[in-house]
Amino acid sequence: MKLFLDANVIFTAAYSRTGNGRGLFMLADADCCTLCTSAFALDEARRNLALKAPDKLNELDRLLSGLAIVPESPPDGVKRAASLPLAMKDAPIMAAAIACSSDILVTGDRRDFGHLFGKIVEGVRVLTPRDTLEELLKHQ
Repeated sequence: MKLFLDANVIFTAAYSRTGNGRGLFMLADADCCTLCTSAFALDEARRNLALKAPDKLNELDRLLSGLAIVPESPPDGVKRAASLPLAMKDAPIMAAAIACSSDILVTGDRRDFGHLFGKIVEGVRVLTPRDTLEELLKHQ
């Protein structure tokens, strides 16, 4: 299963060794799933860590070996994602998840993505980290 990680999931995985975000990296290490993200999402995670927990940047760098960086979506994909509706700051995340044919977009952003939780958008299901872990463990 191919998972696209939003910036907040990457941030959380680097910040805490015991959270759901880190659990996804552990399952990827066990070949239960493939993790990917975009440079856009990774840059956001790195910026937020640098501001809020700079001591965790080394942990982020360590996690990168288990994370594929996929190309950004073309502008028309971002425009379609914005019409879901999503804020322009979030549309590139959804668009990249769609463009790389991920199975699940994993995000903890309830405010901006909450209306899409549990739904399938152009072949990509939008789930929280916890729901994604449950889904992966169900298929083991």
